[in-house]
Amino acid sequence: MVRQPTSRSSSGAWQWQRTAQTQRALLDAAREIFTEQGFIEASIADVVERAGSSVGSLYHHFGGKSELFVALYQEHQQAHEEAASKAVAAARQSGVTDSTELFCAGARAFLEGSWQRRDLAMLFFAGDGPPGFEIMKRRRGREWIGQNDALLRLPDTALDRLYAAILTNIISEGAREVAMAKTRRQANQIIDAVIEYVCRLMTNGAWKPAAEPAEPAEPPETAETAETAA
Repeated sequence: MVRQPTSRSSSGAWQWQRTAQTQRALLDAAREIFTEQGFIEASIADVVERAGSSVGSLYHHFGGKSELFVALYQEHQQAHEEAASKAVAAARQSGVTDSTELFCAGARAFLEGSWQRRDLAMLFFAGDGPPGFEIMKRRRGREWIGQNDALLRLPDTALDRLYAAILTNIISEGAREVAMAKTRRQANQIIDAVIEYVCRLMTNGAWKPAAEPAEPAEPPETAETAETAA
């Protein structure tokens, strides 16, 4: 139970705690309503009723329904990033230095998050979001490709950027299938399959074009060849 403030300093802490609790209640309620009804069909009235809050409070803390949806998406992405970073850091601390193993450790953590928060994953895969959300997702996808590029320490070439994009998209599509899985066992199988595909693709690294054979040098002109040509 939150106590009433007894001093100016405790008043600030109490107000901050109330703000955090209100925001959390609205986010949790929005998560339930959006995943049950979809973004378009969901109403602000439903969200604030589920949260035990008010329309004015929702607008004060988030600005509206669209902003609430985006806040859920950003929170979901942050959880993905934190889990992947922790997994890579833990692998490094255990002595792993191979870039493929580090990449797969982060990928597995990302896929696990898609199962743990599968309701949100499916919500954001559904294409039912506020105006501009798909553009935001594409921008986030490009940032993710850049992060994977940096993790793998790839040269800045078109073929290497394509390689990082292919790996990233395999994981993204795998995340969708994980979220759609009916059971934990099926989700585990999908995660293992995605990691196996990624490892196979990374075995030989990014594709490089075969070196073109050098053209044979022209034979030096001699007096005899010059006379023949004449």
